[in-house]
Amino acid sequence: MIRIRKTTGIAVLVLAAIATLILPAANAQTSAKPWPQQAVRGAHGMVATDEALGSQVGVDIMKRGGNAVDAAVAVAFALAVVEPAAGNIGGGGFMLIRLANGKTTFFDYREVAPGKATRDMYIGKEGKLDEEASVIGYKSVAVPGTVAGLELVLKNYGTMKLADVMAPAIRLAEDGFAVSEKLAQELAEHRPGLEQFPASQRIFLNAGKMWKAGDTLKQPELQGTLKRIAKNGAAEFYRGETARMLADEMAKNGALITLEDLSNYKVRVREVLHAKYKNGGHDWEVLTAPPPSSGGVAVIESLNMLQGVPLKGWNDPQSVHMVAETMRRVFADRAAYLADPDFSDVPVAGLTAAC
Repeated sequence: MIRIRKTTGIAVLVLAAIATLILPAANAQTSAKPWPQQAVRGAHGMVATDEALGSQVGVDIMKRGGNAVDAAVAVAFALAVVEPAAGNIGGGGFMLIRLANGKTTFFDYREVAPGKATRDMYIGKEGKLDEEASVIGYKSVAVPGTVAGLELVLKNYGTMKLADVMAPAIRLAEDGFAVSEKLAQELAEHRPGLEQFPASQRIFLNAGKMWKAGDTLKQPELQGTLKRIAKNGAAEFYRGETARMLADEMAKNGALITLEDLSNYKVRVREVLHAKYKNGGHDWEVLTAPPPSSGGVAVIESLNMLQGVPLKGWNDPQSVHMVAETMRRVFADRAAYLADPDFSDVPVAGLTAAC
């Protein structure tokens, strides 16, 4: 998840999925390092990501006069280079924006199924789900939305040009960056999947030699792709040279994505979910993600169920029990009712109605 805030006008959250419940931390203790007693604050802006290099890109953009959206787009492209396990241009995401005047917008640029996808495409010969087929290999890939989504968000709410916010990512791909201990461990953990394909084996496993903390990881092919997008915009990714390369690679490996799928991809702009929550004598307004994200509905439903319940902290068994039982019911509803509203009738109003 990327969290970026700039106090001069726009606050933006880039969300993969949210389903977080917060208990009071006054009595909380951990066996590891204790949590900070005070929140970290910044006078003009803050950036938080899973990777320090990605965070620094956002800070640098705002120091150059960019707003929070400029920073968020720059960070998203940078994470595609330095955090291959999560940051991406081959997947999708969401972005929730709230302006200083209270206006909110939600951009849905999640992946979509290819036109040739079928309901039973991951069902094996014996009628059982082939769990690996849906997560590993060319047939597991959906039509990416990230590039289209980031370009549209920047066009609507940013102040900088696409080439300018992509420049840090291009530089990181070209010059390389020092592999962190965390990244080295992640790549080692995913070795069985990555070594199944020549490209991922070469890039992410260092041709079998494995990456170690401190090694410099350069990605010239990714650099070339980012340069083409920076020069020609999202049209390059969905209808240009990159699109043709993607479609050819998919066809050679028995996948489903076609040039038509890429060309037809559209970002959805949706209404933000709003809710009220009372806790500790305070009234809170909750702004969160609508479907196809399941996190926003889950958060509101959980807060509605816990409203008025005295939660005393993670060391209080009764509090933990109440949260656990709430989440059991919320996740049951999630499995039963939540889906893509473009294809299913999702009962959002019923699921988020206050008790």
